[in-house]
Amino acid sequence: MKKTMKYLASIILMSIVLFTACDKTDGVENTEITQSVDFRTTQLTQIEADMSAAYAEMGSEQIMQCIYDCLNSMPVEELSENEIEALTFVREEELLAHDVYQALYALFPVPVFNHISNSESLHAYAMKVLLDKYNLPDPAENHVAGTFTNQVIQQLYNDLVAFGSENIGNALIVGATIEDVDIDDLIYHLENDIDNQDLTYAIEQLYKGSRNHLRAFNAHLVFRNITYTPQYISQELFDNITGSPWEFGSGFCVCNCNVSVNTSEKISR
Repeated sequence: MKKTMKYLASIILMSIVLFTACDKTDGVENTEITQSVDFRTTQLTQIEADMSAAYAEMGSEQIMQCIYDCLNSMPVEELSENEIEALTFVREEELLAHDVYQALYALFPVPVFNHISNSESLHAYAMKVLLDKYNLPDPAENHVAGTFTNQVIQQLYNDLVAFGSENIGNALIVGATIEDVDIDDLIYHLENDIDNQDLTYAIEQLYKGSRNHLRAFNAHLVFRNITYTPQYISQELFDNITGSPWEFGSGFCVCNCNVSVNTSEKISR
């Protein structure tokens, strides 16, 4: 792993408390304020439309079937210790994101939390498929929302929900921070920890999803005149992601599968 989990926990908690809402309207003419509001509204409306369209394309059961077929059609390759560690950690890391977003959605019923939590559930499922494929223990077996095997992740969940529960601005900052960390972590795994075809493909799909999630949370923050400064990925990468359009398509469902498997009784979260 790039960072020890205790270090990861400490840097997340230090970073989220640094953010405050930035009101950029002081000394600005009313016309400029109106134009700024109009631009931010248009940007958010487009992101919301793209996100709704993306998640309406097919149901979660169909995507789960694609994930299962895709990853199991790829060759079984020997796993390194780094690959096992990455796979095990990312499984609970994705469930952390799902559970945090669901907890925040219950407090602030803004669709972005619900849409992205559903996506995180599929990400976590992809990791489960790989754990099962390689006969590895699932750290989230019989997962209960908000409860984690890894105690560092457990503390992160508790602290992130506590911070995000204070107000909608904090909640959105938590979302951006989680995606910021996830992207940094996924890039590191791709560059350093993994080379198996199936793991690489799955992590690349998670990376694409996290880019979309960051776009969505950032659009909501910008709409509220809150500036998020990335703490883990570079400012250049952050700007490239948030300044580019939503990425459509489920890569798992266009995977070059060599085998079509009837798995209707095997799919489970």
